[in-house]
Amino acid sequence: MSETTSINVEKKKPPLNGRRALPSNNSNDEENEVPEMEAFGLIPRGFNPKDYLHVVDINMFKEPHEINKQQHHTDKYYSPKLIVRRGQPFQIQIDFNRPYKPETDQFWLEFLIGRYPQQNKGTYIPVLVGDVLKPGEWGAKITHKENNTIHLSIMSSATCIVGKFRLYVAVWTPFGILRTQRNSATDTYMLFNPWCQQDAVYLDDEKEREEYVLNDVGIVFHGNINDIKLRSWSYGQFEENILDACLFLMDKAELELSGRGNPIKICRVASAVINSKDDSGVIAGSWDNTYTYGVAPSAWTGSVDILLEYYSSKQPVRYGQCWVFAGVFNTFLRCLGIPARLVTNYSSAHDNNANLQLDFFLDDEGKVDTKITKDSVWNYHCWNEAWMSRPDLPVGFGGWQVVDGTPQETSDGMYRCGPASVQAIKHGHVCFQFDAPFVYAEVNSDIVYSRREKNGTQVIEKIDRTHIGQLIVTKEVGGDGMMEITEEYKFQEGSEEERLALETAVMYGVKKQTTQDTMYQPQTDVDMDFQVQKAVLGSDFKVTITFRNKSHNYYTATTYLSGNIVFYTGVTKNEFKKHSFSAKLEPSSSSAFDVVIKSSEYLSDLLDQASFHFFVTALIKETGKILAIQKATVLEIPTLRIKTQGELVAGKEMSVTVEFTNPLKQTLEYVTLRLEGPGVLRTMKNEFRQIPTNSTLIWEVKCIPKRPGLRKLIASLNCDTLRHVYGELNVQIQKP
Repeated sequence: MSETTSINVEKKKPPLNGRRALPSNNSNDEENEVPEMEAFGLIPRGFNPKDYLHVVDINMFKEPHEINKQQHHTDKYYSPKLIVRRGQPFQIQIDFNRPYKPETDQFWLEFLIGRYPQQNKGTYIPVLVGDVLKPGEWGAKITHKENNTIHLSIMSSATCIVGKFRLYVAVWTPFGILRTQRNSATDTYMLFNPWCQQDAVYLDDEKEREEYVLNDVGIVFHGNINDIKLRSWSYGQFEENILDACLFLMDKAELELSGRGNPIKICRVASAVINSKDDSGVIAGSWDNTYTYGVAPSAWTGSVDILLEYYSSKQPVRYGQCWVFAGVFNTFLRCLGIPARLVTNYSSAHDNNANLQLDFFLDDEGKVDTKITKDSVWNYHCWNEAWMSRPDLPVGFGGWQVVDGTPQETSDGMYRCGPASVQAIKHGHVCFQFDAPFVYAEVNSDIVYSRREKNGTQVIEKIDRTHIGQLIVTKEVGGDGMMEITEEYKFQEGSEEERLALETAVMYGVKKQTTQDTMYQPQTDVDMDFQVQKAVLGSDFKVTITFRNKSHNYYTATTYLSGNIVFYTGVTKNEFKKHSFSAKLEPSSSSAFDVVIKSSEYLSDLLDQASFHFFVTALIKETGKILAIQKATVLEIPTLRIKTQGELVAGKEMSVTVEFTNPLKQTLEYVTLRLEGPGVLRTMKNEFRQIPTNSTLIWEVKCIPKRPGLRKLIASLNCDTLRHVYGELNVQIQKP
């Protein structure tokens, strides 16, 4: 044997690393070769496999209207293959070449996954035919026999691997095992089963299962605490190829197949692979308002385009921000059968050193010094909750778990977050894995305003204990309304339980810096507040600052207003308004001062979400004390109008029009419109060169809806001057 051929033989073998006899099995895509004839020894010359029982055909009952997909709640998946949920029986029919004789014939089924199937890893599963099915364990029994045909009921284990299995039927003969040929038509997808009590993701409420597993559209709440906005998001977990794309994500994350029955492991690796940091994951984040060579985060209307693009290109899709990461993560979880919901935390702390304290440093004039202030308050932040038991934690910490795919901080060396038990966060038990201290800080930090004196000492001017995590919401079950879940994360502000939870968190190692009370003596006899007038993008509005002097003294307040254009993450882009005035405060009275903000002052620099952040700081001349207050505010953004024409019947052509009127005092250029609706139409895109001031654009699209029922159309408009313009419409598609 020459040198070269031996090298070639070597090349075919996958690399081993001395630690294991087989390479790691972390691809659902790869397959091994299974012998059709597995001989026990020498085969006698007269042996003819046709003399023995052999399989002519297998019927998987895999059509959407047939028994398996109906009983397993998988009839909505747009896939020709069999899709079932674990821990619940499914039916198949086998046609043999002659009637099956139980006394002499012996056959069994084999389910295989990946390239190196092993029985002890759960990647090679022989299923024997018996008389009874035990709940939650692999087994098969014959339910009906007629001529050459048998019907089998097959039970899968409630803990088995989630993914795509290959099915073989094996028949025993005295000389060896005969197997069916590899046939991809009998491939079986196994999913998590929230309907099965033995499954780790079991959810006992049918309405909640319909919402958190089967609903393919949802709502993203954004804006800010004083001005909550909402938009629809199409999850599309049942659309064509999405299930394969989601399984590919686990291959990409190199999760061992044997770990894919465990929702905790799946959530942990998925939270890393959803973002592109450190593993070339699905979405590249961008928060700097420039989205060259990509799609602006606000333009996406759903997850399907993103997942399909990633599945085909294997390159990160540009660009996303928190609700895009959360929307795609939600699709992934629901697609695999893990109950999931998208959650928004208003005034979310991004605490760089996890000390439960956001440090805002003021300069001499009393405005925030952006050079040394590193922490930020996001107007809102979206993450996901996934429902599962936590056998790795003490009893009581199962249920909703926070998982977050937005890259904020690293965890065990990668950008990922969770799963962290919501119950553990509420009670301050942040010692339980994974990443509970970070999530605890997002909803519980204090904001500390401090100023450096000329002599270098730091003086604390104000501590705001209630600004962070004021409101945590998700979409209600079975409707489009908002459901508040703040109580799931924290006790009532100022309650005894809240203080105990905080002390528990500090005991378990959340760093909390103590602030010297002697240094912090605020001005208590004057209250200051301000209100921002509700305004539509492109118009002027005013900010009203009010003082209430509760003392019997005359005070003079040197007041400074700073208006900043901010990213929704609370990071300032620039200051567009500076205004200072002196306010005379009469004893025991209130006074109000208006500051006008003109559209010309803010329009040229406006970012994506039309977010402003106002600081008002007042120095009381007589006492030298400072009053400080800050608020975020969002402008009203115009919406798209969607209408339909013609009959709304599945299988018949209908037409959809999207209308938009430009409210700005300038022409919009290079405008992109997107329209999608799961079950009605695939995403359509159109580009328009310009829309002059006050003129209306009308775009008509023809489509043929696939599925009857209540469906949602979602549209978005995007251009450099104007983003986050959405519209939606509920449509009832009739049966033909």
